[in-house]
Amino acid sequence: MSALVPYNPLEKRHLAESVANALLRRPIEPLAPAQPFEGAGIYAIYYTGDFPAYAKVADKNRDGAFALPIYIGKADPMGGRRGGDFDAPHGRALWNRLADHAKSVAQADNLKSEDFACRFLAVDDVWIRMAERMLISWHFPVWNLVVDGFGNHDPGGRRATQYRSPWDVLHPGRTWAVKLADSGVTPEDISAKVAGHLEARERAEQEQAAANEASAHA
Repeated sequence: MSALVPYNPLEKRHLAESVANALLRRPIEPLAPAQPFEGAGIYAIYYTGDFPAYAKVADKNRDGAFALPIYIGKADPMGGRRGGDFDAPHGRALWNRLADHAKSVAQADNLKSEDFACRFLAVDDVWIRMAERMLISWHFPVWNLVVDGFGNHDPGGRRATQYRSPWDVLHPGRTWAVKLADSGVTPEDISAKVAGHLEARERAEQEQAAANEASAHA
């Protein structure tokens, strides 16, 4: 006879789930919110437009559904990466990050700002990384796992040794990215990877739903 493992609400996984679910209950807002605010935390960005490679993503988000983020991210407290001060002010870390993303979208030649929305949650910095990882494991967002580079910044003096990211190949327009080296990867290559990723995700969802139904009737 196997022993039941007691549920521990303070287990790290359950705490991360709690924070992640709190984000998903937040209201949808434009990218980026017009009014600046203080705080660090986590966020989800949603796409509802007509870019062909993201059709399956947009379908999940239209009519107010907002069920499939295209990107999950975090904003650490200002200076948090240097460590050392647990009580350091967070500043506008979360708002600044969303504002940076809004600028990237606006600069892209083939994306429209009005096709994006977000939800965000100010969180104590000890929970930020755990919740971000949990959300990515739930949603497998395209811009986190396939079209990498959305969150990149101008590399400055390292431009000569850095390739253009997949995001900048698929969505050209950021002025600093134009100066980066060409990796040889084409938009068609990346779109094919996106299609494969979304098809695999869809199959996994269907298999999980079938398993849940079978378990319910067992």
